[in-house]
Amino acid sequence: MISHPSYAVEPWVLRETALDLGMLAQSESVFALSNGHIGWRGNLEEGEPHGLPGSYLNGVHEIHALPYAEAGYGYPESGQTIVNVTNGKIVRLLVDDEPFDLRYGRLHSHERVLDLRSGLLHRTCEWTSPTGRRVRVRSSRLVSLTQRSVAGILYEVEPLECDVRVVVQSELVANEELPQFGGDPRAAQAPRSPLESLEHAAEGSRLRLLHRTRRSGLRVAAAAGHTVSGPEGTQLRSESSGDVARLTATSTLRAGERLRLEKLVAYGWSATRTLPGLRDQVDAALAAADSAGWRGLVAEQRQYLDNFWSRADVEVDGDAEIQQAVRFATFHVVQAGARAEERALPAKGLTGSGYDGHTFWDTESFVLPMLTYTEPSAVRAALRWRRSTLPAARHRAAQLRLRGAVFPWRTIEGAECSAYWPAGSAAFHVNADIADAVVRYVSATGDEEFDQDCGLELLVETARMWRSLGHHDRLGRFHIDGVTGPDEYTAVKNDNTYTNLMAAANLTAAADAVARYPDRAARLGVDDEEAAAWRDAADAVHVPYSSELRVHEQHEGFTRLEPWDFAGTSPDQYPLLLHFPYYDLYRKQVVKQADLVLAMFTRGEFFDAEHKARNFAYYEPLTVRDSSLSACCQAVMAAEVGHLGLAYQYLHEAALMDLEDLEMNTRDGLHMASLAGTWMALVAGFGGMRPRGDSLGFAPKLPEAISRLAFRLEARGRRLRVEIEHSRVTYTLLDGAPLELWHFDEPVTISTDAQRSLRLESQPHRTPPGQPPGREPRSHDSSVGASQG
Repeated sequence: MISHPSYAVEPWVLRETALDLGMLAQSESVFALSNGHIGWRGNLEEGEPHGLPGSYLNGVHEIHALPYAEAGYGYPESGQTIVNVTNGKIVRLLVDDEPFDLRYGRLHSHERVLDLRSGLLHRTCEWTSPTGRRVRVRSSRLVSLTQRSVAGILYEVEPLECDVRVVVQSELVANEELPQFGGDPRAAQAPRSPLESLEHAAEGSRLRLLHRTRRSGLRVAAAAGHTVSGPEGTQLRSESSGDVARLTATSTLRAGERLRLEKLVAYGWSATRTLPGLRDQVDAALAAADSAGWRGLVAEQRQYLDNFWSRADVEVDGDAEIQQAVRFATFHVVQAGARAEERALPAKGLTGSGYDGHTFWDTESFVLPMLTYTEPSAVRAALRWRRSTLPAARHRAAQLRLRGAVFPWRTIEGAECSAYWPAGSAAFHVNADIADAVVRYVSATGDEEFDQDCGLELLVETARMWRSLGHHDRLGRFHIDGVTGPDEYTAVKNDNTYTNLMAAANLTAAADAVARYPDRAARLGVDDEEAAAWRDAADAVHVPYSSELRVHEQHEGFTRLEPWDFAGTSPDQYPLLLHFPYYDLYRKQVVKQADLVLAMFTRGEFFDAEHKARNFAYYEPLTVRDSSLSACCQAVMAAEVGHLGLAYQYLHEAALMDLEDLEMNTRDGLHMASLAGTWMALVAGFGGMRPRGDSLGFAPKLPEAISRLAFRLEARGRRLRVEIEHSRVTYTLLDGAPLELWHFDEPVTISTDAQRSLRLESQPHRTPPGQPPGREPRSHDSSVGASQG
């Protein structure tokens, strides 16, 4: 999209200068607004035309049966699908009885601007109706980052040439008809009319609709309040029915006069709250929004984002696309988590219904690392949500005859929703990914209260699962058999290296936490013998290695599998999962997404520099990147082993995953993991940032195409700025007590009055490994990447 002529490359906004109906669904995703609790896709206010209508409340879902041709023990019985809730974005316009519809009449201009500093989406268009009446329509909308239940729209219409009679209809609409995208398993299977009406009201300028999901039984409320200003004679009336509540404003406008509508919308939902309680909740949220007013909400939004950017901004000199993309990515990721408040962070955030609105391991492994150093309160809330789902995870473990907890591969409210167990139930690594996120958060924040309460319990229950899943052989080695690692093209294998190393770290972290809080651990039933067994397993975990090839194996025996026939695979047969049976993929050397390469990033201390370079070179020609999770990981490790040009190309692919619609499913929502991976590729890749105990280490290096990289982050209550140029790096402490960090292997202490500027050595040239034919990484200038190695 960003290369589409309608889109401009600018550092702080995403601007669309003309409307392309063929890209409407994609634009609705990139222009989506959210706060982690409410999600509004970037649909046009008039409702039509649309690609995919979308208004979401985090956690509101419908359940449905999971059909099996042959059911088996332990198969999940029901699935969960995100619900398109009551749409509060609708503002319809009639100009002398002609509906404002961009498919008719003449559209003179149309511009939408997502302002990443203010958090507002602006729209301006000029249109002449089929009867020759020309008007200008302006709108701005926000989903509040400070008032979690509130969203709002400012809407103005102005005639440009002659007097016109306008009718503006502001609506709440439930059970909108949704399109069905067939043949793509990544798209949602949207339930038809999922909301059952419970109550509706229209009182003056106030509207309210209350519904219940038909199967999951969740109550959903939406209320809207309005402030209307216009010339004398402007009239208002309101009405409601089961699925529609409407305020109608009618006015005759002279050229240059405006009808202005401020619409504030409040949402609420509950599985337990009574109908009167839910009604009172949204009325109270609307009253709070009214007290601030539109201008107040706008000011609050800007203040929130000013504070956020002061600790999260990334500056890139030399590549305008990446500069825009990383700020776009950072904005959408913070939107996903800002006010989620102990709810899941879905793989698509609240920007679309892709993947049925489920959360995966993407959250802990890709999204939370970025938020840990930019918006740590969102990480605390996300991990507390995981803890709240422990009853379901314990139940799942017992069902699978394991101890502790087994967290789901995909879910909305905590129960496993994957109907395909080789890629679902067998992907036990999600347990270790959650534990890793706990350790990272505590290390970065020093949050002792969280550590001894929520963190301890998560570490204990995940460690118990690993000890019961794995076993010691006669030589004492600890094996974890029959699991699926991050690479979903290689399923149900023994000793997946990523899984084993992450499990070992999980077991060690749990034993350390028990040692820190023995009394609390005792209340969880942990004794010294159990903790010692965890350490024994961690110390003895088996990591497969091919002494013949001198590379670590993705899993035991991976390197002896038959190589995939890449030469016989045409470009239109990717992604492979849509064109080949899984049984064929599972028995070949072909990698969907970085797996062993990801292990070298997350557990880098296990591998020496020589093995990292050799492993990377071996797996690179096998990795087809049929997953949006892969490019950012490959960027990080390519940078670490010295292939800076290749890392730069992978950075581009991760950064433009949605802005260029590289996976061809941006229509269903944005890829939160790849968005966060943009930050990861820059900060962990070219910045070389790694946690080192309770501190941070940096090993900075830059590709030729980037002349300067600067980023901000927060750790241990301090705000740090790192500025990297080709010849030097400068570490500046913006606020907080003095901080010791690591520059490569050298300890460096900085304070607010003593920044450190250190020289960087030039990087040696390395010849990069190749990729599968036709799967070279996307870059705006591949020749730049090739010249740098």
